[in-house]
Amino acid sequence: MSALVFRLRNVPQEEADEVRELLSEHAIDWYETTAGNWGIAMPGLWVNDESELPRARELINTYQRERSETQRRNHELGKLRGDEITLMQRITEQPLKVAGIVLFCLFILYISINPFLRLIGYGL
Repeated sequence: MSALVFRLRNVPQEEADEVRELLSEHAIDWYETTAGNWGIAMPGLWVNDESELPRARELINTYQRERSETQRRNHELGKLRGDEITLMQRITEQPLKVAGIVLFCLFILYISINPFLRLIGYGL
């Protein structure tokens, strides 16, 4: 019987490709399901033989630990080199966009809170 070994929803394409390659390299018989036409089904990688599930799961867990360490290391290096964009950099690069977003958020907050403030007599 088949068993789900790796969910593909919200997984970067690069990671999904590497997991597919990992399963193939270790001769694990697998197949893939998509999210379907409307995106509501479970996209994932499945092993055909449930007895291979523990081995496949262990391979994927090891891969994800290594990938996580690599990604953290790359992020830290990017911060040290100054490649990572900070909030202040984003504000100075796109001040109108940031101001628009802040004003929109304040407008939504006003619309959400004003009816309750009117009920208690503090309406604006």
